Amino acid sequence: MLNDEVTLRKLEILCSFVRTGSLAKTADELQLSSVSIHKALHSLEDGIACPLFIREGRLLKPLPTALYLAESATDLLVEVERIIKRTRSKAGIEAGQIRLGSMYSLTANIVPKLIMGTKIRRPDLDIDLFLGSNEDLMKKLFEGSIEAIMIATPSTDLPDEIQVVPLFEDRLFLASSKGEKPKHAQIDMAEYRDEKFLTLHDGFATTSGFYEVFELAGYQPNLVMKVGDIFSLMNMVASGMGRSILPGRVKALMGDSIEFTPLLGKYEVIQRIALIYLTVNESNPNILALAAEARMLHRNNK
Repeated sequence: MLNDEVTLRKLEILCSFVRTGSLAKTADELQLSSVSIHKALHSLEDGIACPLFIREGRLLKPLPTALYLAESATDLLVEVERIIKRTRSKAGIEAGQIRLGSMYSLTANIVPKLIMGTKIRRPDLDIDLFLGSNEDLMKKLFEGSIEAIMIATPSTDLPDEIQVVPLFEDRLFLASSKGEKPKHAQIDMAEYRDEKFLTLHDGFATTSGFYEVFELAGYQPNLVMKVGDIFSLMNMVASGMGRSILPGRVKALMGDSIEFTPLLGKYEVIQRIALIYLTVNESNPNILALAAEARMLHRNNK
C-alpha cells in the first residue's frame, strides 16, 4: 500500500529535479522555493523507504534508485494526465466542444443568436445542439449528458447546484387558425369553454402554461389531442383541428398561418426563459462564453 508521503506532486518534483539537475532550476520551473523542493524530495525518500539521494558537498545527487523512479514516474504522470483528459471528455468538458440543450420553440430565434455569438467569442468551439422538452432537458443536465440548457425556468424552487442566466420573458396567447380568428382583441377564456383544444405531451413548458391558463379560467379544457412536437401542434392548429395556448416566441415559426391573440390580464401567464447550467461547470471557459453571450442577449431584449 502506498505511503501517504508518496504523492503525484512529489513525483513531478522528482522528475523535474532529475531532468534539471538542480534544486534552484526545479524551484524556478515549478514556481516553488528551493526549501520546498528539498523538503518534498526528502519526504518522498521517506515514503519510498529506500535511499534516493546522496549529498556531495552542498549538492544533492540522485542515486540510481532515484533515476529509475523518475523514469517510471514520467510515464505514470503522462498516463494520469491521459486518464484525466478522458474522464473530462466523458463528462463533455472538452476545450473545443460543448453540448447545449434547448426547447424546440427557441430554434427560430434565440438559439441561432446564442450559438453565433458564442462562436464569435470562441471561434474553435464546436456546439452540439440537443432538442427536447423542459423535463427531458433538465434530466439530461443533471445526468451530465449535456452541459447547459435553454428552457422555461420551472416555477418550483430550483436546486442550489444550478446557475440561471435570464434570457427573456414570454407571454402566452390563444392560437387559432386564420379562418377562426377571434372577434375580440383580447381573449376572455370564459367564452371558450366549449371550444376544442390541442396541446403538447406532458413535460413541455408549453403544456405547463396551457394548463395554468385553464386553471386561472376555472375549468378543464375540451382537449381533443396531444402531440409530440411544437411544429406538429402548430400545423394542426393552422388546419383548424382546434385551438391552443402558445407562447409568443413561436410566432417566428409559423406566425403567418396562425392567429395569436392576447389573453385578458386575469389569464396572463408569463414564462421566464433562461440559460441553465450546473454550478460545478461554472469555471468551464466554454460555459463562461455561453453565459456571457446569454447576458448580452438578455440586455438587448430588455
